[in-house]
Amino acid sequence: MSADPPAREQDWLAAYDPRAFTPIAVTVDVVALTLRQGELAVLLVERAEPPFQGHWALPGGFLRAGRENLDQAAARELAEETGLDGTDGATALGRVHLEQLGTFGDPARDPRMHVVSVAHLAFAPDLPTPTAGTDAAAAAWHPVDTLDLAATGAEHRTPLAFDHAAILTHGLDRARAKLEYRPLATAFLGATFTIPELRAVYEAVWGEPLHPGNFHRKVLSVPGFVEPTGTTADRGGTRGGPRARHYRAGPARQLHPPLLRPGREQRNP
Repeated sequence: MSADPPAREQDWLAAYDPRAFTPIAVTVDVVALTLRQGELAVLLVERAEPPFQGHWALPGGFLRAGRENLDQAAARELAEETGLDGTDGATALGRVHLEQLGTFGDPARDPRMHVVSVAHLAFAPDLPTPTAGTDAAAAAWHPVDTLDLAATGAEHRTPLAFDHAAILTHGLDRARAKLEYRPLATAFLGATFTIPELRAVYEAVWGEPLHPGNFHRKVLSVPGFVEPTGTTADRGGTRGGPRARHYRAGPARQLHPPLLRPGREQRNP
């Protein structure tokens, strides 16, 4: 069977006029999370041009129509702001977990025109100090708890451009939920890590302290979550005692049983 469309369809396509429809643009925005000095931080860029000139926003930009898919566009935008190699699309950022987060298409979300944004969620360990891309005045990691996510203009909190407060809130909710059922916390860490370092990821993302002994027991009870490397940390803990063992991410793709947040654990004994 020929891959070419039938003659009737070719004639229809030749006469098709996309200008008969109202123009609409597609962008990607990236919620890039990492840990900076033990705090959960998100990558923001300062807009150099209107609209929202001078406001902080999630990194993002317009899809290069006909030249890239959505994941490639998100990887390109992330690479421009982090300096990581993104020339080969989403696969080039090998140590960055990148996934589609959701679609935001309110007609009033962008004053220029109707712009639909396909938001992505990304997280990785030790992402570098960002360098602003060509269309940004500055780029920086911001602790999540310093941002005005309610878009209320709260004093001493940084407001975000467009509807990016809502997008970031959705990304945080997704990340917090995923850590319960998937081993993605290891994406915030290097190739090897200790259980206390893994616990610090959960505490930073969930925003609450966890009991060290209980957490250690639960992590090791989940098949395939982590695997011992046979090595230990260079020194013992601050209170003495044996040196912590090193682990690596295991083969599990789902956590069973899940690691529920303390509040949810009480409701789901």
